[in-house]
Amino acid sequence: MLRELGGADKTIPLSRKIWDLNWGLVLLICATASVGFLMLYSAAEGNLEPWASRQMIRFAAGLCIMFVVALTDIRIWLRLSYPFYAIALLMLGAVEVMGVIGMGARRWVEIGPIQVQPSEIMKITLVMAIARYFHDISLEDVRRLRWLIPPLILVALPAALVLRQPDLGTTLLLVAGAGIVFFVAGVQWWKFALVIGTAIPSGFFAYQFLHEYQKKRILIFLNPESDPLGAGYHIMQSKIALGSGGVFGKGFVQGTQSHLNYLPEMRTDFIFSMLAEEFGMIGGLILFALYILLLAYGYAIAFRSQNHFGRLLALGLTGVFFLYIFINIAMVMGLVPVVGVPLPLISYGGTSMLTLLISFGLIMSVYVHRDIEMQRKQY
Repeated sequence: MLRELGGADKTIPLSRKIWDLNWGLVLLICATASVGFLMLYSAAEGNLEPWASRQMIRFAAGLCIMFVVALTDIRIWLRLSYPFYAIALLMLGAVEVMGVIGMGARRWVEIGPIQVQPSEIMKITLVMAIARYFHDISLEDVRRLRWLIPPLILVALPAALVLRQPDLGTTLLLVAGAGIVFFVAGVQWWKFALVIGTAIPSGFFAYQFLHEYQKKRILIFLNPESDPLGAGYHIMQSKIALGSGGVFGKGFVQGTQSHLNYLPEMRTDFIFSMLAEEFGMIGGLILFALYILLLAYGYAIAFRSQNHFGRLLALGLTGVFFLYIFINIAMVMGLVPVVGVPLPLISYGGTSMLTLLISFGLIMSVYVHRDIEMQRKQY
């Protein structure tokens, strides 16, 4: 039985790493983020202040961090997976004690002059920790039920803390993102069916413990017209904005729902509705095309990796990116209940932008170090 953490010593020169960076992926990230800058410019009635300029600064800083992460040896990220997870978990615990309340929830902690949302950081570190765990065990172990208990605990601890904030949307993202890693690691179908079969009746039981606003979101999702000026206002206005854009849209900075302040949270959760109103179906399809290309790059990089940790890491992070896209767009269309999930690289937000760019940095690190082999446990 062989179990080795780092694999063969194979150092890649920095100049080679820079040359090997996936510049096509970098260009796509910049193009997608530029769409966000345009929409934030429009949301401010044709001004860079206050949102577009800040988002550009955050993106520039995040891009520098992304390059540092991408050029760092993948074996270092393997070793740091558990420590980073522990730090993120401690930060989530700190939210309970000294968290900053905003929009009715306690989700942020102050670190010096900035506010950080630990649940966003946990989306990355949880995938890293689970990828590390499944890298360290054999495929035979993956199929034994007792070996799945430790990673389930890794998921349950942050999920419980995030649910207490309360943040149901992020909790579901954490669980679903972890589920993607479980699946690609080789966990059998029947175990997922068992968990889902248990979760459905448990969900009905847990409904009575939800906060009143969470119950209202579910009821409004089922029938938004029942309270069009109250709890159903958000989704009703979002649908009006989506439909009024037509095929080609009303024009840049010409949206009526957004600029007459009918559309709520237009710079964050409902920014896609504003985009569809101003640029129509064509604008939405262009954004979809950018997202599909980003997802294709992520999955291609994962399958190109010669080491199991890199493969699981890239697949997990790309899967989380897909969940961001799917949940946000389905939410503004009324296909799922309204939850606080931003549209990746488009919505205004500092922590979410930074964590997304770090995620892409890790995916590019997998690509740069794709030929490095790290031995797994074998029989």
